[in-house]
Amino acid sequence: MTHVLDPGTLAAGTRPGPGPGTAFDDVTRSDAALRAFLHGLPGVDQVGAEQRAATLGTRSIKTTAKAWAIDTAISMVDLTTLEGADTPGRVRSLAAKARRPDPTDPTAPSVAAVCVYGDLAGVAKEALADTGIHVAAVATAFPSGRASREVKLADVRDAVANGADEIDMVIDRGAFLAGRYLEVFEEVVAVKEACTRPDGTGSAHLKVILETGELVTYDNARRASWLAMLAGADFIKTSTGKVSPAATLPVCLVMLEAVRDFRAATGTQVGVKPAGGIRTTKDAVKHLVLVNETVGADWLSPDWFRLGASSLLNDLLLQRQKLRTGHYSGPDHVSVD
Repeated sequence: MTHVLDPGTLAAGTRPGPGPGTAFDDVTRSDAALRAFLHGLPGVDQVGAEQRAATLGTRSIKTTAKAWAIDTAISMVDLTTLEGADTPGRVRSLAAKARRPDPTDPTAPSVAAVCVYGDLAGVAKEALADTGIHVAAVATAFPSGRASREVKLADVRDAVANGADEIDMVIDRGAFLAGRYLEVFEEVVAVKEACTRPDGTGSAHLKVILETGELVTYDNARRASWLAMLAGADFIKTSTGKVSPAATLPVCLVMLEAVRDFRAATGTQVGVKPAGGIRTTKDAVKHLVLVNETVGADWLSPDWFRLGASSLLNDLLLQRQKLRTGHYSGPDHVSVD
């Protein structure tokens, strides 16, 4: 069973929306007020969420719809490399694949973004110039988030200065699980401010990684989603991909319900990015069905839904080739990432 937050819970006579000077001002004024709000959100029916996600995951789609789904999923991919052994050459190779995923078929769409560590954001930016493909950079002491706030903010500013269009930050899960919600909120607000470009041309979009595998419960996932959105997140993201379990359908369902309810209450739309463990076309299609059935077509766009993955693109391309030619290509049809 799903629940929509009653807009009547917002303070009367104030402007709706996240951030200072809005209907949530009182909610974020103190740790006690924020805790009361977050713990006052409707609880998640664990059995119901898992059953609904499982049911939607069994939906079959027709061939024409599958072709659309594959191309849509490709256009939503944040093509990712987050390894200590990453080199400028590897990032350039990934950028080339992002621009032209299937060199044999120019009709294949490009991906949404290339996601790298902040020190390589400049390499990706140069390689993707004039393509419309975004450069996402992980920051705030990714993946653990174990650093001082000053270090985290310097990490963000460095990535933005290097050319990152999007920042994927991690929340302090230790502070969240200890109930220090205002501390987490204020850190997200500070990171959002640090996303401002030094040349004054705007700000990098902020994706807030909840690391739901460490939050343990669906109630915590819902609370963390709302906390991040209240602090100004442009996207909420399930995972770093470094912790298991990462993206699961029930967790994605909970987060989609949160962005749906948040828009109903505030008028502000926030994106969702599941990441980690999404490897096959079937996985991607299940997520698209979940989006369509939970929040609707408004979110079926790379502007509002992303798939964080490193190996998913290859399977999407192989399945796309199968639909186009009637047979599977050999293993050399796609590049090795």
